[in-house]
Amino acid sequence: MARSTGPQLSDHGRALAAEAAGTFLFIVVGAGSIVADKMTSGGIGIVGIALAHGLALSVAISMFGAISGGHFNPAVTLGVAVAGRHPRERIVTYWAAQAVGALLAGAFLRYAFDLVPAAVDATHLGTPVLAEGLPVLTGIVVELVLTVFLVWAVFGTAVSPNAPRIAGFGIGLTVAADILIGGPLTGASMNPARWLGPAVAAGYFDNWYVYIVGPLVGGAIAGLTYRLIFASAEERASAA
Repeated sequence: MARSTGPQLSDHGRALAAEAAGTFLFIVVGAGSIVADKMTSGGIGIVGIALAHGLALSVAISMFGAISGGHFNPAVTLGVAVAGRHPRERIVTYWAAQAVGALLAGAFLRYAFDLVPAAVDATHLGTPVLAEGLPVLTGIVVELVLTVFLVWAVFGTAVSPNAPRIAGFGIGLTVAADILIGGPLTGASMNPARWLGPAVAAGYFDNWYVYIVGPLVGGAIAGLTYRLIFASAEERASAA
């Protein structure tokens, strides 16, 4: 007789656990690199911060992509659903899992950097911020456009049946490239969860709508353009 292994998660439950875990990994490394950069007086720099985010996301997608699709970002989930490549009834559950991972990441960052309050206060635990004097509308547009680039990369390297099998590295490289241009402007969040975790832990909510509206609208635009313009006939026929 086969030995019982106890209760098992459903495929949906496994996917939600993977989304929470991958979001946690991505934010701990990405946001943590910003605090570490402050601790080292700029020793990491914007290139290092961009690579930290890009590599962390690449690794997280490689770890968990086969289980959940490797979204780790509410804007990606929305975009893939708009394109008909993710069940719409699972948008909210994915968002909830990503929020849990983000909040746990923020709590961990607060704990890990507790002994360096000056760096924590200066960076708000890596919470994205607008450049001084940058209009809010400009910030929203920057986040929107950078998110479109990111979600197009998701379709081109992970969702399309013709995608090159390069795991998450095409997506991670897009995040790194976006940060190189958008980091000094808005922090280049492209991800409401990336903003949420550090913001809650730091208690810093300035211009919060930039990091919700911009990425979600950008994700929806990317999904719509993929569905209407870039998807093959076979993909359109099989869209949910």
